[in-house]
Amino acid sequence: MSTSVTADMETRLARATRLLATVTDPEIPVVSLDEMGIVRGVFEEADGGIRVVITPTYSGCPAMTQIEDDIRAVLQPLGQMITVETQLSPAWTTDWMTSTAKEKLRAYGIAPPSRVCGSAAEQPQVMQFIRDAAVVDAVDCPHCGSAQTVEASHFGSTPCKALYKCLSCQEPFDYFKPF
Repeated sequence: MSTSVTADMETRLARATRLLATVTDPEIPVVSLDEMGIVRGVFEEADGGIRVVITPTYSGCPAMTQIEDDIRAVLQPLGQMITVETQLSPAWTTDWMTSTAKEKLRAYGIAPPSRVCGSAAEQPQVMQFIRDAAVVDAVDCPHCGSAQTVEASHFGSTPCKALYKCLSCQEPFDYFKPF
């Protein structure tokens, strides 16, 4: 491959990556897909097209169609064929979220995951239907910072979040569940 072709490919990939960094999560507009760890890779195809690999925060995420449409729309100015590929394995984990995303979630009023789950590839994939009472996360209130919080519902505004209530300031808030 000639040097100019390689430089041109890197430029297109860099432009695509820069444009993708502006696409926000449709359910949480203060964080980008990249910050959430949803964008897994950007590749140039042999035909000159761009392929973006994404992993949903969970396999039934209702925002996936919107996310794919938003990616295609932002990359349209590049003029290439845009392919968005959904990859379910390895499963998305909150470990893929950047520290910037976690701070933005907190500032937006959503408590970020309070623990590290470890690499999805390293952890056995065990489905649990009953939460282990011995494993209780301390979830700090994103409004006042108090650790005096209780889970009101295991499902919040979306299935990937739980609804909590702060006992200090009495404010409800979503908590992004670690998985």
